[in-house]
Amino acid sequence: MPLPQLLLIFLVGILAGAIAAICGIGGGILMVPALVWLFRFPQKEAVATSLAAIVLISIAGSLRNHINGLIHWPAALTLTLAGAITSFFAADLLKHLSNTTLTRIFAILLILTGFHLLLSKTQN
Repeated sequence: MPLPQLLLIFLVGILAGAIAAICGIGGGILMVPALVWLFRFPQKEAVATSLAAIVLISIAGSLRNHINGLIHWPAALTLTLAGAITSFFAADLLKHLSNTTLTRIFAILLILTGFHLLLSKTQN
C-alpha cells in the first residue's frame, strides 16, 4: 500500500481511537465505512480489518478507563466472555454473506442505533 494511503489510514485510526474512547463503540463505526469508501476495501475485508485493529485500540482505551476507575469489571468480563465466544463463531458467517448483505446489515444497525440515541434520554 502506498505511503499516502497508509498516512490516511493512520488518520482514520486516530479518529477511530478518539471515537472509541469517547463513545465506547470500538471505532468500527468509522473504520469500516472509511475502508470501504476511501480505500475501496470489500466490505468483508473492511469488517475483518477493523475488528483486528480494534484489539489494541480497545486495550489502550480500557487501560486509561481502568486508571480512571470507570470500568465495571464484572460486567466487562461477562461481556468479554460472551462476545469473544460469539465473535469467534460468527466470524465464519463473514465468508458466507455477500458484501452487499453485510453493507445492508451494517447500515441498518447504524440507523437503528442512531434513532435510539436521538430518542432516548441520557444520564449524566
